[in-house]
Amino acid sequence: MVSNSGASIMSRPRTLAAAGLAFVASCGAAVAQDSDFVDLPHRGQMNLHHPVTEIMDKLVSLHNLLLVIISVITVFVLALLVYVMVRFRASRNPVPSQVTHNTLLEVAWTVVPIIILIVIAIPSFKLLYFMDRTTEPGLTVKITGKQWNWQYEYPDHKIEFESFMVKEADWVKLSDAEKLRRPRLLAVDNEMVVPVNTNVRFYVTSTDVMHAWAVPAFGVKHDAIIGRLNEGWFNVRKEGLYYGQCSQICGSGHAYMPIAVRVVSKEAFDKWVATKKAAQLPAPTDFARVEPTR
Repeated sequence: MVSNSGASIMSRPRTLAAAGLAFVASCGAAVAQDSDFVDLPHRGQMNLHHPVTEIMDKLVSLHNLLLVIISVITVFVLALLVYVMVRFRASRNPVPSQVTHNTLLEVAWTVVPIIILIVIAIPSFKLLYFMDRTTEPGLTVKITGKQWNWQYEYPDHKIEFESFMVKEADWVKLSDAEKLRRPRLLAVDNEMVVPVNTNVRFYVTSTDVMHAWAVPAFGVKHDAIIGRLNEGWFNVRKEGLYYGQCSQICGSGHAYMPIAVRVVSKEAFDKWVATKKAAQLPAPTDFARVEPTR
């Protein structure tokens, strides 16, 4: 009994150590999972996308405020209708009332809606001005909508490329794990890459018909109109892969204009810029060197 007890006592530190290692491993896995975050809609989802920008935070707050207001109005109107149907039914009022005016009631149903509209207008206008533009951009991207793909330009880094949806024949070749991260009709061949915690200013335009560049998790949706530049901005606080789609019916290929934005660390973004620049350099020629004549 003593030996068993001693063995039990000696095993406790090992058990605690194993538990500690398991906890550290789970934390590490959580960090790794967070860095591989992919924003996707889920089956049965009833709420908005998880906000990752201050703009989307404010949009969700405004949405919640409006939801409360319209819910209260709906319940009030329903209760009023039920009360009127019960209180003023024909069996209870064989002789209908001849009252046609009530000053207090008329003032109330005029003033109360005005107050409600003011309560809605103040945060709405503040949010519109906040979403309009940023005065301190850390990165500028020009986005051009085409039939039916997107073109991205980084004027500060002299980088330009086009983004197309991955074709069905290529998508089926992906692994099951990759298909979960790059869903059908959302996966693209070239993702837009931006650094985390950076004010990204973007300009949206079009070369043919009207498109709309929209990423729900960012809270941005800007129309791409031929001959016009529409400005917007966002600042993403969480690394990951975020999807969107063209949100303006633009023709037969409208459903095949996905948007994929990869948010990475600033160090990873600098490496991506260097790689893109190197890929865009002209290839060396095979012509023999010609020495100048003297």
